[in-house]
Amino acid sequence: MERTNTLEALLARGRAEDVAIGAPGRPGLTYGALRELVAQVHASLRAWGFQREDRIALVLPNGPEMATAFLAVASATTTAPLNPAYRADEFTFYLDDLQARAILILEGMESPARAVARERNLPVLELVPTPQGPAGHFTLKCEAPPQPSSSLEEQAHEADVALVLHTSGTTARPKLVPLTHGNLTASARHIGALLGLGPGDACLNIMPLFHIHGLVAAVLASLGAGGQTVCTPGFNALRFFSWFEEARPTWYTAVPTMHQALVERARRNVESLQSHRLRFIRSSSASLPPQVMEELERAFGVPVIESYGMTEAAHQMASNPLPPRSRYAGSVGLAAGPDVAIMDDAGTLLPPGVLGEVVIRGPNVTAGYVNNPEANARAFTHGWFRTGDQGTLDADGYLRLTGRLKELINRGGEKVSPLEVDTVLLDHPAVGQAVTFALPHPKLGEDVACAVVLREGQGVTERELRDFVASRMADFKVPRRIVFLTELPKGPTGKVQRIGLAERLGLTS
Repeated sequence: MERTNTLEALLARGRAEDVAIGAPGRPGLTYGALRELVAQVHASLRAWGFQREDRIALVLPNGPEMATAFLAVASATTTAPLNPAYRADEFTFYLDDLQARAILILEGMESPARAVARERNLPVLELVPTPQGPAGHFTLKCEAPPQPSSSLEEQAHEADVALVLHTSGTTARPKLVPLTHGNLTASARHIGALLGLGPGDACLNIMPLFHIHGLVAAVLASLGAGGQTVCTPGFNALRFFSWFEEARPTWYTAVPTMHQALVERARRNVESLQSHRLRFIRSSSASLPPQVMEELERAFGVPVIESYGMTEAAHQMASNPLPPRSRYAGSVGLAAGPDVAIMDDAGTLLPPGVLGEVVIRGPNVTAGYVNNPEANARAFTHGWFRTGDQGTLDADGYLRLTGRLKELINRGGEKVSPLEVDTVLLDHPAVGQAVTFALPHPKLGEDVACAVVLREGQGVTERELRDFVASRMADFKVPRRIVFLTELPKGPTGKVQRIGLAERLGLTS
């Protein structure tokens, strides 16, 4: 079986003396040291009896050790990163659903995951960071006695599952997505090729590493190109610019809400931006409002590259290209790895300009959900994976999304795209952030509502905003309710979840 498209093969491309993993305030871990660490962890896990198909849940804080643990554990078994902020009942659900074989947790870290693991007689592996050592270096401890394996030298193959992640599960039980070594390395190489990454590049990672965006775009794409990824403790707009000055990255990648927060801070950190070596900024995992793209480019002085990704595609599906090729605000760009098409409900591929569901196929796309034949039957049509997103492809191949099919607002039979309303609201000079969502209605079924965060020092009334939207859009698209917030409610990966927002904001009573 193929071994060239594995995570270990991906790491082999970096020069032994070059830094692979960095972190603020710490010396970097070289490729040579990273490869030694991966081999050591591989040997330890085999000696303790863990096999390729065993799923080990990672319960680790964001940072360099999370990045190296993912790489090392995935070389020997199957990784399942979990949000360390989960409560006991959440750990219970995810560990049971995963049928986890063990958990890996930071030494001394208090977490309900420990008690949940004990209840299930799961071995607890502890990650022990190396004091004063390079970023990401660690040793492993296991509370269970070693159980010699008959396959100590077994190496991963392209078709082996390296990573399993749950879908967000906003409206139903989360589905389990298996991603093979082949899926992950294909996606990493697609991203690296599109962005022209090389040994001289450094990515400042502010994305959580229990999420596909951070794992593949920031970590694997960088390492697959022989570059460096600098792992922070997580997103913090107040600390970003000090990390930025120290790391001197050539790029960073984030979700739109993070970019919006950084635009606000950029005005107070002009000195940090005067001597940077950024080549570009990347945005993915949610639609980037055109206004935010323009503000980012103005603040940082580099192009903003909007990409389109999802877990089932091992992240990237489409992306705007780097200059001098054209990039368009409001478009997620060209196919950037897998094939991308538009399909109707009957399974027919549609011509340019016709609205339908975005479908994909390619080496980075999962073969199907775990133990879920019903979901797989719905998700795959003629070999194409249905993304659940609605959009159009233009004659030049640029993809424009109108929203998630489940998030479209059905106002008495008239369909409203939340993204379209967001874009209009963000044109108002007082509006800093906006998210449009469905509001239950007794006669129409759903009506249009919006949550807004105003710019600092700005004021506007609900009536004034409604009139502003009414001057640009049809009456049925004008929000019936607009609520003003100091901060938009976000999920653990920084994305705003439109589904269920009316209930979370107390607007359904």
